[in-house]
Amino acid sequence: MLGHSDSAILASMLESIADVQLQLDASGVCVDIQVTNPELTDLMRLNWRGLEWHVLCGDDHRERAVQALKRAMNNPGEAVRVDIHHRLGEGEQDIPMSYRLVCPPSKEGIVAVGRDLRVVTDLRQQLLNAQHAMEQDYWALRQMENRYRRLLELTSDAVLVVDEATGRVLEANSQANSLLAAEGQSVIGKPVPLNSTEFDQLLQKARESGSAQISHITLPNRAESSEALVNFLRQGAESRFLIRLSSSEAANASDTGLMDLYHTSPDGIVQVDSEARILSANPTFLDWLEVNSEEQVLGRTLDNWIGRTTVDVAVLLSNLRQGKSIKLYASILKNSVGVTSDVEISAAAVTRNGGTKIIFFIRDISRRLTSDHPLTERLPRSIEQITERVGRLPLKELVRESTDVIEALCIEAALKLTRDNRASAAEILGLSRQSLYTKLRRYGIGETESGNDAA
Repeated sequence: MLGHSDSAILASMLESIADVQLQLDASGVCVDIQVTNPELTDLMRLNWRGLEWHVLCGDDHRERAVQALKRAMNNPGEAVRVDIHHRLGEGEQDIPMSYRLVCPPSKEGIVAVGRDLRVVTDLRQQLLNAQHAMEQDYWALRQMENRYRRLLELTSDAVLVVDEATGRVLEANSQANSLLAAEGQSVIGKPVPLNSTEFDQLLQKARESGSAQISHITLPNRAESSEALVNFLRQGAESRFLIRLSSSEAANASDTGLMDLYHTSPDGIVQVDSEARILSANPTFLDWLEVNSEEQVLGRTLDNWIGRTTVDVAVLLSNLRQGKSIKLYASILKNSVGVTSDVEISAAAVTRNGGTKIIFFIRDISRRLTSDHPLTERLPRSIEQITERVGRLPLKELVRESTDVIEALCIEAALKLTRDNRASAAEILGLSRQSLYTKLRRYGIGETESGNDAA
C-alpha cells in the first residue's frame, strides 16, 4: 500500500518514528545523517560522514554491526534489526540504539533507521532494582517469620493468633496444640475450642479496651483451668486476637518452687510497699529479729529494724523511686532487744497494676573476716576505716575515734623516728614520759615490745 506513496510522505513518517536516520553506501560508509531526537544531539559530535558505520560503534558491537550490514545487503527489501552502542568518548556513557537496516532492490545503498534505547534501558534497570528490593524484602520477611516462629516455640505458654471475622486460628505454637487439640492434631484453621460465656466476654472486653485478662478459664477436656490474656490488633482491614494461655498447674508449680526458696533462703527477704510498710518477711529475717511470728512485723515500717536512724531506709526508697538498683548497701540491723549486727542490703522495685512493691534482700556480714575489718574491736587504723562506720556510729563517737587515730599514728611515727626510744619520742611529742606510757597502754602500742627508755 505504501509502495506508491510519495517519498516526502515516507520521509515524514520516518522522521516521526525514528530518532536517527543514516544513509550508507554499499560498503557501509556513512554518506548522510539526520538526528530528529533533540536528546541525541551528542551524536553529532561524532564525525559520521566518510567513516564506516561499524567504526562508530563500541568495541564489543563492531562485529555485530558488520554482520547486520552484510545481511541487509544480501536480502534487499528486508529490514534487518541490530542493537548496538555508540561510543562518544573516554569517560562518557555509551548510547544504546536499535537500528533497522534496509537495502533497496537496486542495492545502491542502505538506509539505517535508529531508535534511542536509553528509555528502555532505564525502565529495565528500574525493574531490576525493584526486583532486587522485592527479593531483599522477601528474605527479610522470611527471617522475621523464622524469628517469630522460634519465639512462639520458646515460650512455655500456649499462644494463638485468631481471625476476628471468622473466629478461626491462624497461628498456634506447639504448646497451644498440645493444650487444645487432640494428640497428633492441630488447631490451626479451626475455630478456637474455648466456647464459653466467659471467653466471649473476654473477647468483647479486648475489642473495647485493646487488652483483657482473666485468671481462670476452663480448658476443653481438662480438669485444670488456665489464665488467659487477650490483645486485640487491627491490621488494615483485618483484625486479629492474640491469645496467651498460661497453665495454672505450671504457674502453681513455679510459685511453689519460689516459695520454697523464699522460706529456706539463708538471707533475710522482706517485701514492703512504697512507704516501707512490711507486707511479708521470710523466716530468716524473723529469726534475726527474734520475733515469734510474721504478724508481729506486718504493717510496721522497715526502719524500725534497719539503720541506726530512719535515714538509711529513706535513702534506699529515694533511689528505688528513681529507678536505680540497690546493691550491697552497708547498714545495721537491730533486733527486738536492741542488739545490732552489720548487714548488706540489695533491693528491687516492681510496679504492677498501679502499685509498687519492693523486695529487700538482707545479708548478715557481722562475722565476715577481712584484713580491713578484723573481728576484734580495735581502734581503726585509717581514716577510710572511720568513714566506713558512717551510719553505724554517732558523729560524736566518729570524731573521737578520728582524734584517737591521729594521736596513735603520731606516736607510732615518733617511735619509728627515734628507733623506739620512748624518752626521745616523748620529748619530740612534747609529752611527759608518764603521759606517753599512758597513751601507749591505751592504744595498745608496743604491748609486746619492751621499748628503749634510755635518755
